[in-house]
Amino acid sequence: MKRPSPAELADAGNRTIPDVIAGDLAVLFVGINPGLWSGATGYHFARPGNRFWKAIWQAGLTSELLSPDRQADLLADSLGITNLVPRTTATAAELTDDELRGGGEALLRKVAQYRPRRLAFLGVSTYRVAFDRPKASTGRQPETIAGAEVWVLPNPSGLNAHYQLPQPVEAYSALRD
Repeated sequence: MKRPSPAELADAGNRTIPDVIAGDLAVLFVGINPGLWSGATGYHFARPGNRFWKAIWQAGLTSELLSPDRQADLLADSLGITNLVPRTTATAAELTDDELRGGGEALLRKVAQYRPRRLAFLGVSTYRVAFDRPKASTGRQPETIAGAEVWVLPNPSGLNAHYQLPQPVEAYSALRD
């Protein structure tokens, strides 16, 4: 995958990238929103420091280590990706609470249409806002969304200093089991 130029990154704001989704997935991962690298490349979790691809592979969710440019191969392992908010930003801090709540409402419709068995939100703080669950913590949640189990997992971003790779791998392995 070609590294975006500074001009391409600067031009990537407010873009959207398509979901990787199909009916009846085992897991639909729900990112917060695409970052500039993703907006510039058109691939989810594209920034080199993002640990998503390594974490799902080390957790045994994929049959091999994938890269962002092979995101469509997730479907063969019954996995998919969407975002709570589709708009590309430099950081999630640029999103408003109204955008997060609106993204939650749009996600409800998407889950009702595609019927994944599990939803895995990659980040607890935005899940808390989008679904009015201020005390939510990581792990399996007591509620379901349109019949899907709900999980909140660590955000795999390399910017998330609270977690190094072993912690997301452990959390993602619990989702697999």
